[in-house]
Amino acid sequence: MSRGNTLKIGIMGGAFDPIHYGHLMIAENAREQFDLNQVLFIPTGQSPHKQKQYVTEPMHRCRMVTLAIADNPKFAMEQIEVESPVTSYTYLTLEKLKNRYTSAELFFILGADSLFDFERWKEPEEILKNCSILAAYRKHKHQEKFFQKIDELNQKYPGKFFPLDTPNLEVSSQDIRRRLQYGRTIRYLVPKEVEEYIRIYHLYETHPK
Repeated sequence: MSRGNTLKIGIMGGAFDPIHYGHLMIAENAREQFDLNQVLFIPTGQSPHKQKQYVTEPMHRCRMVTLAIADNPKFAMEQIEVESPVTSYTYLTLEKLKNRYTSAELFFILGADSLFDFERWKEPEEILKNCSILAAYRKHKHQEKFFQKIDELNQKYPGKFFPLDTPNLEVSSQDIRRRLQYGRTIRYLVPKEVEEYIRIYHLYETHPK
């Protein structure tokens, strides 16, 4: 997938509201399986997918990401989207990153659900000009459909989509927010430092989610 000493950078986008162990495990598995030099976590700014949904202010989400990845030298956070005054479309973010890392090979990491929606994203062909796609899947009953979709997309966009094998960790940011609303534990769902930050700033206690 890469030649010589080309720098290989993974890109992990998302609201990270809050970041949790599922995000971190996907990123680490991508790093290992595709021999990535670095994985960039990019919290969304004005997301086109969440315009009707409340999202915690960027300052808190970025701080939680920083805390979560602090012990992994291969992980870094990039505020390219939260600092943008316009809607954060993936194709624009990748264009900016490719201009910054001109000689690097970029790999955009997404979940299985997003794989099936990919062609409905804004400018999918522009996205693929600047990166390859690593699609995370877990061993479950829909695995056959997942690989069929990978094959279908690779027929249309040759050599651009790769399966990323990840552990079965059933955790979501939505579930974490809901647990906090109802006073339930989130221990072992997020790093200890992230949980402490959430408690200090009383995040998610009253959000309508």
